[in-house]
This record gives sequence, structure tokens and C-alpha cells, in this order.
Amino acid sequence: MNILVTGAAGYIGSICAEVLVARGMNVIAVDNLLEGHSRAVPPGATFCNLDLGNREQLESVFKKHKIDAVMHFAAEALVAKSMKEPSIFYATNVACGVNLLDAMTRHGVRKFIFSSTAATYGEPEIVPIPEEHRKAPINPYGKSKLIFEGILADYKAYTGLQYASLRYFNAAGASLERGEHHRVETHLIPRVLDAAAGNLPYVDVFGTDYPTPDGTCVRDYIHVLDIADSHVRALLELDRVSGEAFNVGNSRGFSILEVIDAAERVTGREIPRKLGPRRPGDPAVLVASKEKLKRMLGWEAAHSSLEEIIQSAWAWKQKHPRGYEDDARALA
Repeated sequence: MNILVTGAAGYIGSICAEVLVARGMNVIAVDNLLEGHSRAVPPGATFCNLDLGNREQLESVFKKHKIDAVMHFAAEALVAKSMKEPSIFYATNVACGVNLLDAMTRHGVRKFIFSSTAATYGEPEIVPIPEEHRKAPINPYGKSKLIFEGILADYKAYTGLQYASLRYFNAAGASLERGEHHRVETHLIPRVLDAAAGNLPYVDVFGTDYPTPDGTCVRDYIHVLDIADSHVRALLELDRVSGEAFNVGNSRGFSILEVIDAAERVTGREIPRKLGPRRPGDPAVLVASKEKLKRMLGWEAAHSSLEEIIQSAWAWKQKHPRGYEDDARALA
């Protein structure tokens, strides 16, 4: 099976591409390298440096490669940035996604796995959050992903598209070869480990007055390898689950302070923290109900204890202290 993976030089996309290659699939890896790293693309994949906003480039990839399915990870994903620059999120997460769907339609490609997000729910009324929960995103990032989920439903009726949307919660951890390295790092666990390594003087804790046990945000952390496994399962069962949305999480939340404490145990180092005001657009609690994914696809997280997540990320960081910093953005 030939799988086109967009955002394949990014954190989650590269590790999903790695898992697909390991399972014997042919991967056509697409990324514009504005945020991704060419060194993150698995060597067994065919890399194409292109922007989904460029219809001619996109068309050339579909003409050159016989594509059976698409996994779509390419997106703008920083919540805080979405509050300040929403237009970028609608252009990238909606308009570029439509370009991709149109290219698929022209070339008769009908299978699509969408990297969605828990941000589509907004402030939860039920915890753990079930898939049928009311959708009321509180930031443009979540809104852009929800809009695209609706577009997928339209294309299902219009073209016969088979798709599944995977709404994962807080992706974290690393494989042996690939980990999390954003040029602007806002995710908690990498920043905590940067502080443990002495690369940051402290960890910022945004908000201590949330209605949670210790006043800090609670999140459901899911190992990136478990996310990759959920994508592969959804693809292989797409005939049976087309049109469905699935949460990918642990049904267990940890506060920011609990994560920092766990990282101190794993690394054996003291991690200073700086308490500050809330960030706009951050819900107090995001914890997934994982029951639908378990029931329909037999999926269960295999790597997602908080300690294993942090340990894998710490091991990768120690092996790659500069991340992909030496990336020359060379084309493979």
C-alpha cells in the first residue's frame, strides 16, 4: 500500500511514517519544511518538499506516485498563535486541506485519515470526554480542525471519500530514533526536559487558579507511538469505520505540576518552575474517553504511562541534545 503522509517531517507525522515503513508500507512523505525537519523523515520514505497551498506541486506528486491512501498531519497547531493570527490557521488547516482533497478526488484516491484534535470540544461538560460531546472550540486552532471535519463529511457524500478523524489529546514521548523538536517549543514535556537539562532556567506554569485539584491545567498525555498505532488501525479498518471520529487518549489526566514532579523522578534532577497567569484559549481539563476506539478498533494504549512517556522523551533528548538542529533541509 502506498501512503501519502503530509507533515511527514514534523513530530507526529515523522513517527507515523516511521511506523508505516516498519510495517512494510510505501510512504510518500510530504512537507514544506517550514516547521518540519528533513532529518526526521524516515530513510525508507520517499520525500517530496512541497507546500499544500501549491496546487501544481501537489498535482505532480499525485501524477508521479500511485497513492492508495492519505494520512494528513500537516497543520498549524499552536493554540496561542491561533489566538493572535487566526488567518494562518484557516488558510493552512482548511484551505490547504481542501487542495489536498481536490487532488485526491481528481486521482481517484478515496482513503483519508485526518489528524484532528481534542481542541474541537472546547471546555468539557463531561469528563472523560466522549466523541458525541458538544463541539464548542474556544480557539481558532480547534475551530479550524472542526471546520475541516465537516468538510470531510461533505466530501464523503460528494465523492465517496472514506475517512476517519482521530482527535488526540496531548501527544508526547519519542520513538528510539525520532522525538519532539519544534523550532518554537511550547509543549509542556519538552520544555520540562529542557529545564531538567539546564537549557531553560525554569518551566513556565500558566495559570494556578483553574478548577482542578492543584489549580493547574489537567491534560491527557498519549504516547506518540500509540497515536501512530491508532492511525494504522483506522486505515486498515477504514471500510468498516468510514465517517467516524475517534478520541486517542488514556482516559487519565495529569496536572502540569504532576508532570513536572514525574519528570523530576525520571530524570533525577530538580526542575524549577515559575507560576504565572493563564494563557488565553486553554481549557481547564481535557481528558479523553477512549472507549469508542477500544470498542470499534480493539485499540489500547501500550506505551502511555506518564513515566514511560517522559522516559522515552528524555532518552531521545539525551541522544539528540540539539534535536534536529543540524538539519540542512536537504532534499532526500
